[in-house]
Amino acid sequence: MINKLDLVEYINKLTSLFAREKDYKIQGSIESLYKYLQKLQNRDFNAPPSVKNLDTEIMHLKKFGVLKHDQIFEFLKIIRYFIYLKTRNWQDLSEWFDKIEIPQDILEIDKHYDKKGEVIGFEELDMINERIKELKAQIRQQLYKYINSKKLEPFLVDKQIHVQGGEETLLVRGGYNKVINAEILGRSQSGFFYIFPKTIEKLKEKEDNLKSQKEEILYEIAKEFSNRLRKWTKFLEFINREFDKFDHIQARIFMAKNENLEFILPSKTKKMVLKNFCHPALNECKPINLEWDKQVLIITGVNAGGKTMLLKSILSSAYMAKHLLPMKIRENSIIPSFKEIKPIIDDPQNVKNDISTFAGRIKEFKEVFFKENYLIGVDEIELGTDANEAASLFKVIIEEIMKKNRIVITTHHKRLATLLAQNEEVELLAAIYDEKNQKPTYEFIKGTIGKSYAFETAKRYGIPFNIIEKAKKEYSDDLEKLDVLIEKSAALEFEQKQKIKELESELEDVKLLKESLIRQKEEFNETIEKEKNRLLKEYNEAIKKAKEAIRAKSVKDAHRALNEANKVRSNIKVKKSEINKEFKVGDTVKYFTSIGEILDIKGKNALVDIDGKKLWIPKNSLEPYRLPKKAKAQIIKPKASKVDIKLDLHGMRLEEALEKTEEYLNNAALAGLEEVWIYHGMGKGILAKGITELLKQHPLVKEFHDAPPHMGGYGAKIVKL
Repeated sequence: MINKLDLVEYINKLTSLFAREKDYKIQGSIESLYKYLQKLQNRDFNAPPSVKNLDTEIMHLKKFGVLKHDQIFEFLKIIRYFIYLKTRNWQDLSEWFDKIEIPQDILEIDKHYDKKGEVIGFEELDMINERIKELKAQIRQQLYKYINSKKLEPFLVDKQIHVQGGEETLLVRGGYNKVINAEILGRSQSGFFYIFPKTIEKLKEKEDNLKSQKEEILYEIAKEFSNRLRKWTKFLEFINREFDKFDHIQARIFMAKNENLEFILPSKTKKMVLKNFCHPALNECKPINLEWDKQVLIITGVNAGGKTMLLKSILSSAYMAKHLLPMKIRENSIIPSFKEIKPIIDDPQNVKNDISTFAGRIKEFKEVFFKENYLIGVDEIELGTDANEAASLFKVIIEEIMKKNRIVITTHHKRLATLLAQNEEVELLAAIYDEKNQKPTYEFIKGTIGKSYAFETAKRYGIPFNIIEKAKKEYSDDLEKLDVLIEKSAALEFEQKQKIKELESELEDVKLLKESLIRQKEEFNETIEKEKNRLLKEYNEAIKKAKEAIRAKSVKDAHRALNEANKVRSNIKVKKSEINKEFKVGDTVKYFTSIGEILDIKGKNALVDIDGKKLWIPKNSLEPYRLPKKAKAQIIKPKASKVDIKLDLHGMRLEEALEKTEEYLNNAALAGLEEVWIYHGMGKGILAKGITELLKQHPLVKEFHDAPPHMGGYGAKIVKL
């Protein structure tokens, strides 16, 4: 499957992030796993340690076997990692982690292993280890005496101690036996000898005896620990499965963060909406935007125009969503849920099995005849047989299969496409060819049958001109007229598509302007409320003074103080900000401390040129500005206000943070800043998500990415203007 969809490299990249080798397909309820994934996606945690597959060890325990200490330690690495996760105190994940209650017996065993998996906490074992350490030091000391010996010096290859077969040795030339009695433990590639002096054999024997005693003690400890673990085999099986589940999730999260990918949960809907999808195999990708809500999609058009890659992209997006794999796509895309994805792509011809291309294709169609809720992709459906016969045959086959499944087809069969186009549940898509530059555009038009452009493609790939002209003469006039008709139809569709794009762009601008005006209005109301509160405070102060006057002075003085207080109250008037201001193109205006010129006006917004930067600004944020008259003409350059390179949004509501960020980016651009830092924190991820969406759409933002771990990590963004 992954070979047919060109996903091998992508899957290898994912599995390299696993803590241990396993199948990339995740087991369990996809909805439940997606819920955990969403909660963990905004968390900061360490990746799990590398762990071996422990199925054999669990089986060994069940059969009353004794595990080695390194096998026991593999279980303890899993235990320790879950202890680490539980100490993170993630309340929204407590339903998962609270189920993992580690038995006290296993926790006691864990105390007897250090970070490297060495057994600790046994007095007799500690004494033996200490004695072995002393003997090793004595042996090494004796070896260095030989290294520094004048008699042996002519025979020494170097003055180093070499480990050979687990033993420390000296490397010498032939003839050494004239000055030293030693045992040969091996030979180097250059013909030199690894020797161990016999004068220190007694020390070596003592060390070997101690090592034997150590092994006996370690075996007894392993036997005891294995007996204790055997009581908890059900728990070990459970935590082993849970570790794999978490491993699947963490690998997907780290891959998504590293490559800025999104997760799409398959939905129980018929409509598929792909927005800016890029196939993982493409380095330079032209994003795919597709809406498909019928049973069959037929893709026709120019050779080498991206038909096969579009088919693979549709199938890959469904396959990746089915297995909860991150992909390069807009998060508001919609991918239906399919029971299986079935690509019929490769040429099935096989000499060994005596099967032709066409027979192999028919065999693959037979396999899906009685399937249900499959997404089937067929590349070059006409492969291997007569075009006219195939058109009739495949029309009937597709009409039967589409009753319970959805199908994507690429074809050059105009007849097959024409026959199927009459069905209401069939949608057409044509690859576009750039006639002017004579090359494919890798874009598609809905609702039409595309021309193959075989002659143009042959010319582009180097077929001689005279051969192509001769082929054109052989081509029937009627067929040429049909191609011209198809070509004109495609051109008309393309023109309509461009107009729709322009209208959608204008509509998006109107929406942005509306949102900007709403934000401005809310800001004005907030300012009014603050001013009102300030004046009320002054009034309350006056009342307070009046009361003090009543208590301390005459009645006449008290009345005077009260009259002054009421006078203050009557002066509390709130001026409503005028949203509509009269401006025209060419007017010089003031925006905060910056001066600019109006280039265009749309509704309640103006396009203003401020120091070479063009910004859409609500008119009610602008003030008329008259240039001072000078004896000599001079260039007036606006002085941008001083702007900090950092913006801290911690503790703000999303709406407030978006307003602050919008204002900050405008001011930063005016101040000439090329790079700024926005700190939004991590929290529940609401603020981070909102800021990310704003930065993606903001016209002043060239690019942005998460800060390095030591400077905020996922809680901060570095923005280039």
